[in-house]
Amino acid sequence: MKILALGLLVTLGAAAQKIEIEADRAADFSRFKTFAIRDGRLNSKNPSLNNELVRKRLDAGIQKALEAKGLTFVPSGSADVNVRYTLGAVRKSEVERYPAGWRGWGTRVVRVPYTEGTLVIDLRDPSTRSLVWRAIAREEKSDAAKVEGKLDDMVKKALDKYPPKAK
Repeated sequence: MKILALGLLVTLGAAAQKIEIEADRAADFSRFKTFAIRDGRLNSKNPSLNNELVRKRLDAGIQKALEAKGLTFVPSGSADVNVRYTLGAVRKSEVERYPAGWRGWGTRVVRVPYTEGTLVIDLRDPSTRSLVWRAIAREEKSDAAKVEGKLDDMVKKALDKYPPKAK
């Protein structure tokens, strides 16, 4: 049973990170040359994900990724696009059913707990106050401390998809 549960945790960790992107098709992303990080919210009850060090790490990761895309960081004043982000974590559990018993006629139920960390990065046009781009990065790990270890990767993978490809 322990081996089965361990196998499920390994499976969760292997295919866990998911990135979703939403973009305003009418927005002209080529006019965004500067950015400011306006608001970072940490909505986790777990101290591993809700502290000033995590906020600084996310700010630095977002700044580095957007500068690599050619945008210039503006610490104060007016920017072409404002960045806001939210990080949260929820405890979940996966239920798996397996054949068990004599000739597989019974069922064994295994409950595997895990933490889903979600990072939402929003880019807003301050002239219209509208959302122009959003990335949602999800990471599933056995506990929140392991989600914290993946934050840099979540930021990088999310902002690798900026700006959106023209369709």
